[in-house]
Amino acid sequence: MRVLFVVSDWPAHYAPMIPLGWAFQAAGHDVRVVCTPAQCGPVSDAGLTPVPLLGGPDMVTQARLLYFWQAKAGDRPYPGLPLHPDTGEELGSLDEFDFGDWMKANKREIATAVKGNFEGTVDFARSWGADLVVHDPLAVEGLLAAKVTGVPAVLHAWGPVGIDEEDPLLRLMPPDPAGFFPRHGVGELGPNLVDHVIDPCPEGLRPPTRAARLPVRYVPYNGPGEMPAWALEPPARPRVCVIWGGSLTRMFGPRSFVVPEVVRALGGLDVDVVLTGTPEDTTALGELPANTRAFERLPLRFLLPGSSAVVHHGGAGCTMTAVAAGVPQLALTFAAEQQANGARVAAAGAGLQLRGDLADAGRIRAWVRRLLDEPSFRTAAGRLREQNLARPTPARLVRTLERLAAGPTAPVE
Repeated sequence: MRVLFVVSDWPAHYAPMIPLGWAFQAAGHDVRVVCTPAQCGPVSDAGLTPVPLLGGPDMVTQARLLYFWQAKAGDRPYPGLPLHPDTGEELGSLDEFDFGDWMKANKREIATAVKGNFEGTVDFARSWGADLVVHDPLAVEGLLAAKVTGVPAVLHAWGPVGIDEEDPLLRLMPPDPAGFFPRHGVGELGPNLVDHVIDPCPEGLRPPTRAARLPVRYVPYNGPGEMPAWALEPPARPRVCVIWGGSLTRMFGPRSFVVPEVVRALGGLDVDVVLTGTPEDTTALGELPANTRAFERLPLRFLLPGSSAVVHHGGAGCTMTAVAAGVPQLALTFAAEQQANGARVAAAGAGLQLRGDLADAGRIRAWVRRLLDEPSFRTAAGRLREQNLARPTPARLVRTLERLAAGPTAPVE
């Protein structure tokens, strides 16, 4: 069987799909990953084969444009102004960026890229002979390719936020202003076109969807890296992990970098702090407290076993890796999706969520102490971990997807 993955321009969006790609290959199937040129390296590093067909504005620019429009509409959930979508500089006024002028300068290039994305993916799926398409919520080119070529499409969720959210700020599926979907005779783009969703969340965190739900165990993949031997040694005192998304400052500006407050808060606790981030972020922290060690890009899945708590920005990858490890978490959030991730973990009793602009050292210290001192958080986190382990493995899901690709005569589990 030939399985086509189609992914958006951000590794965290398709990281949960990587173990499924491995499972398909281990079962003897061919796997190709349609992506942007920027994702060829991460996809190859994960052991899968990239096909660089996608283009257009990168994910950071797209996010800045979104946050600019939220601010214009009065929907920005945090104080202050967004970043300039092009330069990344902090705006002094919303009038400093003219979206109309920007569109005039970029419309032709964007239209060409979007057309190439849709048509190129459809053409590749047809010429390669894909039997099944798996795509993330933003990579709707895969959905179109499957509909046009008549093979099953399966959307792979990346965390607790789904494609049928009531809050408009949480709707992940992008629009289709050029009408490529109706132009190909498959209807208007929307959640109603999605027939099957691979759901990696335990029962307490399941994302809303009207599609047929295909459960799978969340297997953490945070990119390649070496596992340090000390990570296996039981810590002498509680270990608190800190991980911060490298994209935050590029999308929200320098005020979103609250790691110095986190380090200040944890430096006064009787804990061992292990921090991992980008080289720029770890360098910017300067001299660290005696109980804190910093590492560059050390995958979180290596750090959490044996840890007592984790502090992060609420990204789906951090959230779900902590869920899989059964570790209580504190999410300091900025984007609406991050806030929802943290809030849903908190609702399950496995963590706490605080808006990033309110995250001072006093609050962080008090909330981490709660995670360490109140047994209910570890009990709830352990319950989510057990629920995750009880879900079908990627290898078992492959068998389900084989039957789906075989047609209606082979029932899906």
